[in-house]
Amino acid sequence: MDSVVKFYQTGTFTVGNRLLAPDQRSVQANMERTNSLNSGHRACQGCGEALGARYAIDAAMQATQGQLIAANATGCLEVFSTPYPETSWQIPWIHSLFGNAAAVGTGIAAAMRVKGRDVRVVAQGGDGGTTDIGFGCLSGMFERNDDVLYICYDNEAYMNTGVVGPQPGNGFGQGKNLPQIAMAHEIPYVATATVADLRDLESKVRTAMAIRGARYIHILVPCPLGWGAASHDTIRLARLAHECGLFPVFEAVFGEVSRVSKIRRQVPVEEYLSPQRRFAHLFGKEPDVETIARMQSIADRNIRRYGLLESAA
Repeated sequence: MDSVVKFYQTGTFTVGNRLLAPDQRSVQANMERTNSLNSGHRACQGCGEALGARYAIDAAMQATQGQLIAANATGCLEVFSTPYPETSWQIPWIHSLFGNAAAVGTGIAAAMRVKGRDVRVVAQGGDGGTTDIGFGCLSGMFERNDDVLYICYDNEAYMNTGVVGPQPGNGFGQGKNLPQIAMAHEIPYVATATVADLRDLESKVRTAMAIRGARYIHILVPCPLGWGAASHDTIRLARLAHECGLFPVFEAVFGEVSRVSKIRRQVPVEEYLSPQRRFAHLFGKEPDVETIARMQSIADRNIRRYGLLESAA
């Protein structure tokens, strides 16, 4: 007697879910995805930035029916994806200087508007090209409310300049909080995301592309090389960063937080820090309990500020 054989996929973090109906699948599970950042690039094994860029730009391409141009700052993403004369990008893509991707994106958007073409623009860069040398151009883009989505792929490492060490020049905990600065400009949309939650990331890109004006998405992308972590731990570390409270995941509209991703299982910051060699100095024979406590206090403050726990809503 013939019987129908059903296949089920459970308990995995496999990208996509092709068992769902086509209209319920993620962009990455759809066989018609753009593959905007295609194979052949030279990113390290387990590179969070390569994942983040592929997820985000494929989602933007779907949201705009392929009418998209990307401006890319100098940095690790540009270096590993376009070693001259090769490229792994399958979309209209332009390489800008380290600090002016936002300005280049603004110029592209203005040119498309003058030409009467409804082509959308994404400008993108790493944490160095965004929060440091590119901050002036980005703030100007926000102030003018230019019709550009800027995406920062934050690997916390300034990878193009060799990774920032454990003793930064600024005071402890005083680095720029770009999502909050973007919110202070009261632009139409600001969001944070991680590569650990594909559907959340894709949803935020779709939301951003449905809005006109300046938009900003800050994506945490763990870096195995810079963080001194195992390549297979990229997704786990991104998830732990959120679940310990050090990286709050939320959306904001015109400067007001509109939605937060709740922490499902709160963990101490040590669970996130200890798998990374960049924090090995905190866990030696004499653990630096003071610094660990200060990092826990930052996580706790984020949890209170954004209401990341169900009980803290």
